[in-house]
This record gives sequence, C-alpha cells and structure tokens, in this order.
Amino acid sequence: MSATSQALRGYATNAASTRSDRRAEYEIIARVTQELRDRAVKQKSDFPAFVEALHNNQRLWTALVVDVADIKNPLPKELKARIVYLAEFTANHSRQVLKKKASVMPLLEINMAVLRGLKKEGPVT
Repeated sequence: MSATSQALRGYATNAASTRSDRRAEYEIIARVTQELRDRAVKQKSDFPAFVEALHNNQRLWTALVVDVADIKNPLPKELKARIVYLAEFTANHSRQVLKKKASVMPLLEINMAVLRGLKKEGPVT
C-alpha cells in the first residue's frame, strides 16, 4: 500500500476494506473538499472550523506529495511534478486565504479537478 493510501485512509472513518485505493482516494478527497466548501460558507461565523478545514486540505496535499515522492509510485514523472506543484500552490494559497487576502475558490477548483481526473480514468470502484 502506498504512503498516500495509508495517509488518506486516516481521514476515512468507515472505509470498507474491499474498496480500491483509487476509490478510497476519491472518497477522501471528496470529503475534504466538501468539508472545505461547507466551512468556507460559514467562515465569518465559525472561522476556527474554516481554519481546520484548510488544515485538513493541506494534510491531504502533503500526503499526496509524500506518495508521489515514493520511488515505487508508478505515476509518470510529469504527473508527479504537477502534483508537487499543486501542493506547493495549495500551501501558499492557503496562507493567503488565512490572511484574508485570497479566496478559497482556487483550492476547491483544484480539488474538484483532481476528482474529475480520478473519475475520468474509469469507474471509481
């Protein structure tokens, strides 16, 4: 099992053991994205919960980078490089969001693009 799969499974509360790693990744990214979206809407009334959601999103991207850095990861080098770039962007942009100098929307859009990519590769089962 890859480092990402292990790290991402930590987010899952009731992940069934019969799910594929890709399905688990999809569900975890979807859950983190939904949490971030929901808490962004209420950030003025519950900023600590919004900060927690941003932190969870950052943990997700850190886990993805750890996974692509693994020499055993079979993804193409170009895709690995894109994931590292997106993780760096996510970290930098999250800091701007916390300073209230940027919108959370780009972070949500990136996560949604990853979800579309996971779906595009075939059924997520």
